[in-house]
Amino acid sequence: MDGGRAELKPKEVFKVRRSWFVVHSITLRLYDAHNHLQEERLRPHRAAVMATATEEGVAKMVVNGSCEEDWPEVAAVAREYPQVIPSFGYHPWYVRERTPDWQKNLLRHLDQVPSAIGEIGLDRWIRDPDPQQEEVFAWQLRLATERDRPVSIHCLRAWGRLFDLLQAGPRPRRGFLLHSYGGPQEMVGPLVKLGAYFSLPGYFAHERKRRQRETFRHVPPDRLLLETDAPDQPLPEERNLHPLIDPASGKSINHPANLSAVYHFAAELLGQPVDALASAVEENFQRLFGNLGARTVPVRSA
Repeated sequence: MDGGRAELKPKEVFKVRRSWFVVHSITLRLYDAHNHLQEERLRPHRAAVMATATEEGVAKMVVNGSCEEDWPEVAAVAREYPQVIPSFGYHPWYVRERTPDWQKNLLRHLDQVPSAIGEIGLDRWIRDPDPQQEEVFAWQLRLATERDRPVSIHCLRAWGRLFDLLQAGPRPRRGFLLHSYGGPQEMVGPLVKLGAYFSLPGYFAHERKRRQRETFRHVPPDRLLLETDAPDQPLPEERNLHPLIDPASGKSINHPANLSAVYHFAAELLGQPVDALASAVEENFQRLFGNLGARTVPVRSA
C-alpha cells in the first residue's frame, strides 16, 4: 500500500491500461497477418471465436493452411467468414506427407478465390527434416512470384540459407511475410531490401523473448505487421484477454480475438499510441495482402 492506494497486480495493470483501447477499438480496424483458424482445436469454438473477434474490431485475418489435408478447411472458413483471407501452402513440417498431385491440388485451391501462399518455409529445428524441403519451398516461392501473391514464410534455424534462396530469387513484387520473425537483428535491413515484411506475435511478450522484442524495435515502420498465430503462440497469462481451452486436451490455446492484446503489446514495445500503430499496420497489411479474399468487412460505427 502507498498513500492509501492499493498496488495493482500485473493483470489488473494491463486491464487498466487497456481501458482506452477497449472503448476505442470499435473505430479501429485490426489485421491479423497470420493464424490457423481452420485448426481442429478451434473448430468447436469457431462461431463464438469469430463473433468475439468481430466485436474486438478484427477486420481481416490471413488463415494459413499447412498441408493438403487442411486446405479444404481453409477454403471453407474463407467462404463462411468475410474477414478471412485464405492462404494455401506446404509447411516444412509436413512436406514428407505430400501426395504426387500436391502441386495440382495447390493450384486448384489458389484458383478458387484470390488468396495468399503459405505457410511455407525452411526448418532445421525439427528432427529428420525432409531432404526435399528446399525444393518444395522454392517451387512455392516461384509460384507466388508468377502470380504475384503474398507469401507467408516460416523459418527456424535456417536464416542464412533462407536469405540465400530469397536473394537468388525470384520473389513476389508485392513482397513476402516473415511470420513471427525470430532471426538476427542484423538481417532485418538486408531482408527489407529483398521485400520482407515482419509480423510480431503476442508470444514475444513473454519475458524470455527479450532478444526478439529488441529486434522488432529495428523493423522499419512500413514493414511491420502483427499476428496471433492462433491457436498457437499464446500471450503471457496477464495479457490473455480471451482464455480458451481445447476440449480434446484440456490445454489452453490462443484465441484469435487476442489480436487486440497484441496491438496493445506492440504499442507499448514501440512507444506509440495504439491508434497511430493501428493506422500504420492497416496500411502495411493492405499493401501486402490487399485485393485478396472474398469481400471487405465494413467499419463499425461507435
